Amino acid sequence: MIIKPSERIGEVKAYYFATKLAEIAEMNARGEDVLNLGIGSPDLLPPPQVLEKLQSASKGDRANMYQSYKGLPELREAFAYHYKKMMDVDIDATTEVLPLIGSKEGIMHISMSFLNQGDEVLVPNPGYPSYRVTAELAGATPIFYNLTEESDWLPDLDKLEESDLSKVKIMWMNYPNMPTGATMDSDTLKAIVAFANKHEILLCHDNPYNFILNEEPRSIFNIEGAKECCLELYSLSKCFNMSGWRVGALLGAKKYVDVVMRFKSNMDSGMYRPIQEAAAVALHLGDEWFSSLNDIYKERRKVVHEIFDLLDCDYNPNSAGLFVWAKAPGYIQDVAAWADDILQEAKVFITPGFIFGSNGEKHVRIALCTDTTGLKQAKHRIESKFIKSIA
Repeated sequence: MIIKPSERIGEVKAYYFATKLAEIAEMNARGEDVLNLGIGSPDLLPPPQVLEKLQSASKGDRANMYQSYKGLPELREAFAYHYKKMMDVDIDATTEVLPLIGSKEGIMHISMSFLNQGDEVLVPNPGYPSYRVTAELAGATPIFYNLTEESDWLPDLDKLEESDLSKVKIMWMNYPNMPTGATMDSDTLKAIVAFANKHEILLCHDNPYNFILNEEPRSIFNIEGAKECCLELYSLSKCFNMSGWRVGALLGAKKYVDVVMRFKSNMDSGMYRPIQEAAAVALHLGDEWFSSLNDIYKERRKVVHEIFDLLDCDYNPNSAGLFVWAKAPGYIQDVAAWADDILQEAKVFITPGFIFGSNGEKHVRIALCTDTTGLKQAKHRIESKFIKSIA
């Protein structure tokens, strides 16, 4: 290579799933027909009225023009409506909503907008890898805080209080949690908001799984005082089956949203208008949509439990979100290698937990993004090709 990459990219590895998907593609090209249970990309269609709106809006006179960096007013109003109707949260559509081209970009935008060299970021372990990577790309240092099975995958605030927090500027949090499926009660949420306010930390709540198998959907802004120190990322990828559409939002106080807007406006030229109009339709849907969606996921989750029973794994039968997180049998020394063995022998890919941090090393994860027929086929393959091969 003649031109060297920047120092900031030098230590950043390719996203695990990008590498693994390439491997699976090669296996499929050889005719091995891998069943991919690892990726959280919904296979179901978005609501029919959303698809109809996308189609009709694409024929509009202004459909293909540049759009506002702040998104259509009707989309911002739809987010505010959704938050009020579904979570009883008041959001100012004019100043407290910033639509995003997928909420994942919001993680990067927040990091680049608020972090300086030498700042520290509290990152959950296990947790979404992008929290760590974006902190490093912004020149900050990730400081991992432990989530453990013993603590129900919740932060230990007493332990954090014992730490030197003087350089901490951002804390990432995600409930319903990915990858563990844990939920957070309102008392714990209050305590974390109080912790962030006390230490002047920007608490960023990543909230894409709020209505999937979650009995008590909530926003961080249900907590009094949260707007003083919090931002929330919301996404239509999982709850409305619109992952490829890339549409979400950043919500919070104007003083914080405006800062991110300054960065974002230099990164893109607005979101495709028909997607915004269709997203607004989705956000006006309510309980009936989520109930029908969750009925499907409940049936899929039953089969995933059967797969984990077959593999002698422990799991929470009532976990929330789009995944089931399970602890591998104690006799398995290298869970990542074990997952690779399942891939090679049974042609079924399940995600090894190490990619989410050291506290995930003894765990695996299956996404609920394959229909029950495919999941039953995966179960049969594991039983006939993997379990029997090691019996």
